[in-house]
Amino acid sequence: MRDTGKETEPDRLVQDDVEHVWHHLFQHSAIASKEPMIMAEGQGLRLRDIRGREYLDATSGGVWCVNVGYGRASIAEAVCEQLKKLPYYAATAGNIPYARFAAKLAALMPGLNRVYLSNSGSEANEKAYKMVRAIGHMKHGGKKKTVLYRHRDYHGTTIGALSSTGQQERREWFGPFAPGFAEIPHASCYRCAFGKTYPGCDIDCARAMETVIQREGPDEVGAVIFEPITAGGGVIPPVREYYDVIREICGRYGLLLIMDEVVCGMGRTGKWFGYMHYDAKPDIVTMAKGVASAYMPISVTATTENVFAQFLHDPGDKLAYFRDISTFGGCAAACTAALESTRIIEDENLLENCRLMGERLLDGLKGMLDIPHVGDVRGRGLLCGIELVEDKKTRQPVSEAHVLKVVGDIAAQGVLVGRTNRSLPGHNNIINLAPALVATKDDIDTILGAVKNALLKTAS
Repeated sequence: MRDTGKETEPDRLVQDDVEHVWHHLFQHSAIASKEPMIMAEGQGLRLRDIRGREYLDATSGGVWCVNVGYGRASIAEAVCEQLKKLPYYAATAGNIPYARFAAKLAALMPGLNRVYLSNSGSEANEKAYKMVRAIGHMKHGGKKKTVLYRHRDYHGTTIGALSSTGQQERREWFGPFAPGFAEIPHASCYRCAFGKTYPGCDIDCARAMETVIQREGPDEVGAVIFEPITAGGGVIPPVREYYDVIREICGRYGLLLIMDEVVCGMGRTGKWFGYMHYDAKPDIVTMAKGVASAYMPISVTATTENVFAQFLHDPGDKLAYFRDISTFGGCAAACTAALESTRIIEDENLLENCRLMGERLLDGLKGMLDIPHVGDVRGRGLLCGIELVEDKKTRQPVSEAHVLKVVGDIAAQGVLVGRTNRSLPGHNNIINLAPALVATKDDIDTILGAVKNALLKTAS
C-alpha cells in the first residue's frame, strides 16, 4: 500500500503509470529501473514532462501527427463550442462540421470528391480494402480483389492492415494474415533491390509491379496501395518518374491506385498531400494523423466520384451499397478540429514554412554525410531520415544498440527524435525527424546541432 503522505504528485503519477498503463511499442521490463517519460504540457514544439524537464519535440507527438504544434487554443475553443452544440450523431445521418470539412477537403484535392470518415489510419485503409473487394464482387464476378503493397511501407495495426504491411517485424506473431494481398519491391535507391543506380535503372522497382500482377493473375489484382513517401520504413521518397510508371501499369490492368497519406497528408511534405509531388492521380486517398493535428481522433478515406458511383444501385437491391460503418465517423467535434487545423495551415502559410524549413533541415543533414556512420540522408518537407551504417562502402547497417545510443544522446541534449523500431529485420538503422510545420529556423538549427553532436560523439 502507498504511503501517500510522503509522495509528491509526480511520484504518484509515475506509480499509477507503472502499475496500470500498458504503453504502445514498449518493453515494460525497461522501466523496472527507469521511470517512464510522462508528458504534462506543450507549446509550439516545446514539451514539458511531469518532472519539469523540457524538450524540443522533433517527432510531432512521437508519431508525426501534431502538425500545427502544441497549445492551439483556437482548436480547443472550436471543439468546446461544437461539443456544447452537438458532440456526435452516427454518420448514417449528417452533421454540419462533417459537411463543411468534406467540402473543404474535396477543394484541396482535385479529382477526389467523396469523404468517408473513421477514426484511425488503420481503419481508413481497411475501408479502402473493403471498397476494392466490394467492387470486385459487384463488377468483376468476385475477382479483382487482391491488393498489392510495397515492401517497407506500413499501412496499420489491424490484421487486414498488417496483411498489407511490408515490415516483417511489425507482423511477427500476429498471423495468420488475411489472404488477398501481395508484395512488390521497395523504392529505395540507396538499397536498390535490383543492384542498379538511378537514373540508369529504367525504374525497375516500379516496373516489377507488373511481374507481380502476372504472377497473381491480372484478373485477380484490383488495387495497389502506397505510402507516397515511405515513412516509418526508412523515409524513402521515390524518384520523380516512379509513379508515372505505376500509374501507367494501373491503367493497363484496371487497378485502383490507393495513396496512404496517413503520415504525409495535411502538409507534412510541403504540399497538402505527398502524392502531389508526383503525377500520381490516385483513385483513393487515406489519411489520419495530421488531419486534426491529433487534437481529436479522425481519419478519412477519400475517393473519386467514379469509385463512389460503383456503389449506386437500385435501392431494391438490399446489399448493393457500401455496407460499412465507423462509430466515431459521426464525431462532429473531430471534424471541427480538422477544419480549424486546416484553417491554421492556410492562414499561417505553413505549407511554405514546411517547404523552407524542410530544405534547411535536409541541407543541414546532408552536411553531415562526411561523419562516420552517416550513410544516407533523405526526405521531403519536414519528414527526414538519416540512415546509419557500419561501413559506407558495404552499407552494412549499424546495430539497433548503436541507433539507440545516438537517439539517447540527442534526447539528453533536450531534443526528441524517432527511429525505425521493430520494423525491418537488420535494417532498423534510420533516425527519423518530423518536427511540426510551425518549426522556426532556430528550432531547425537546434535539432541539427543536437543530431550532429550525437553523431560525432558516437562516431568511433
